[in-house]
Amino acid sequence: MEAADQNMQRIQLQKNTLNTQLGEVEKLYGRTAALLRTLQGQVEQKRQNLIRIRQEKQSLQDEVAKQNKELAGQIKAAYAMGQKEQLKLLLNQQDPALSSRMVVYYDYLNKARLTKLAGISESMQRLDRLGKQQQQETELLEKSLEQKKSEQIAADGVRKRRAELLKQLKSGFSSNEQQLIHLRDSENKLRNLVSSLQRSNNDLNLEVERSKMLSKAAEVSPEPVKNSPDSGNGFPKLEGDFPSLKGRLPWPVKGRLTNKFGSVRAESTENIWDGVLIDASEGTEIHAITSGKVVFSDWLRGYGLLIIIDHGQGYMTLYAFNQSLYRQAGEWVDAGEVVASVGQSGGRSRSGLYFGIRNKGKPVDPLEWCRK
Repeated sequence: MEAADQNMQRIQLQKNTLNTQLGEVEKLYGRTAALLRTLQGQVEQKRQNLIRIRQEKQSLQDEVAKQNKELAGQIKAAYAMGQKEQLKLLLNQQDPALSSRMVVYYDYLNKARLTKLAGISESMQRLDRLGKQQQQETELLEKSLEQKKSEQIAADGVRKRRAELLKQLKSGFSSNEQQLIHLRDSENKLRNLVSSLQRSNNDLNLEVERSKMLSKAAEVSPEPVKNSPDSGNGFPKLEGDFPSLKGRLPWPVKGRLTNKFGSVRAESTENIWDGVLIDASEGTEIHAITSGKVVFSDWLRGYGLLIIIDHGQGYMTLYAFNQSLYRQAGEWVDAGEVVASVGQSGGRSRSGLYFGIRNKGKPVDPLEWCRK
């Protein structure tokens, strides 16, 4: 009996070690994926810069060609009139008015030629600067692409390591009883975490109201306000506290509900979903459904990379199984801000978002709160 207990303890210790390693690997993959996302944005920005430079160069080249053509016309006209015409006109005393007009005309031609030459010279200098800028942007793009390639290789390696850990973990959960124990343990950890956060954020209502007042003041301020990188994404800026928004809140991602609140979990018929599972592609941006304060942003066993936002008055929203986390605990987020990306962390085999709502720690059905 003692030997059996020791063996069980050894197996449990191995599982704990593997879970710890899985957490570290999934967090590393999340950081790598986030860096890849940033690099992709930089690459796209540099490509847009190159397109803009090429268009500007083409426009300048067309302008130079036009100026050259106009200058050639002026030179041709001056040549046709002859180099001695001005002298002849000066010596021609029969029509002084005509002579005066022709002298003015010659001066006009000379000034026009000089203006055209100056314009061509300035355009050529701008073309030279654009050429150098294009070369610099091309070099930066190549460096970004090279870094992206390296990070992609690193991400592939982390993904392979994750697959190996999952294989080892699944081999240790051969029975339904073991799966049930693991699932219950994960759910208890989440429940305890939410309760702990609830207790430590009882005074958040005042902070939420203060944040809303500051936000409104910024909106009417004559000073220019810098927009969030996620602004203009179609998320409604709903007025009112969280309870008043029931039935009108947006969903954090677009996708099909594969598991509804209260439905039986596939891992165990004895457990039900205390949130919803939304089917979405890996890397899809996850938005905060309304404003609040991030109170948790880390890896939790069974839920992977998890972010929890406190909206005041005892209401929290939970976003789990993420690929990457873009906001940290203590940060304030506005409605529609991107807080994470869809993934399959927590040991899942396919991507999707677990989305939950808590009222004073108690799970409530998101379908009753978010728009139909």
